[in-house]
Amino acid sequence: MSTLRQAAKDFLSLKRIAVAGVSRKGDVAANAVYKKLRKTGYEVFAMNPNADEIEGDSCYHSLSSIPGGVDGVVIATHPSVTLQLVKECGELGIKHVWMHRSFGQGSVDDEAVKLGQELGLTVIPGSCPMMFCEPVDIAHKCMRWFLRVSGKEAVPVG
Repeated sequence: MSTLRQAAKDFLSLKRIAVAGVSRKGDVAANAVYKKLRKTGYEVFAMNPNADEIEGDSCYHSLSSIPGGVDGVVIATHPSVTLQLVKECGELGIKHVWMHRSFGQGSVDDEAVKLGQELGLTVIPGSCPMMFCEPVDIAHKCMRWFLRVSGKEAVPVG
C-alpha cells in the first residue's frame, strides 16, 4: 500500500486515462478533470454512455469501446455507477482506478473499493487528480494543503 501522494503520482504517470462521468452540459467535475488532463498532455478519453461527443472530442459509451484501451480510469459518476465501472476495469485488465471526491461522497462506493482491492487494482478512494496534476490551480492547492495538514495525504491507499 502507498500513501495518497504516492498513489496519485503513480496514477498520473500513466499515459492513457479515461474519465467516466463527463457531461454534455460541461459543468461537472468530470469535465474539469478531463480538460485538465487533456491540457497537460495526457491521452485522455471522455466516457458517458449517453453521449457521442464531449468538449469537441469523441465520447465513448464504455471502457471496452475505447480503441487500444486505457491504463487508468478516473470515475467521476454517481456512486451507484462506480461498482459496475470497477467490475469492467477488472474484466479489461485496467489496474488503476481513481474515484473522484471533492466534497461529500463523490464517486466513492465502499463495495466498489473493496472489490477493486480484491481484484488487485490500485484504487484511490477519494480526492481529485487536479490536486496533483501540475500545474495545480490555487483552489486545488488549498485542498491538497488541507489533506496534508489533516494527515489524510499520508493515509494508505491501494
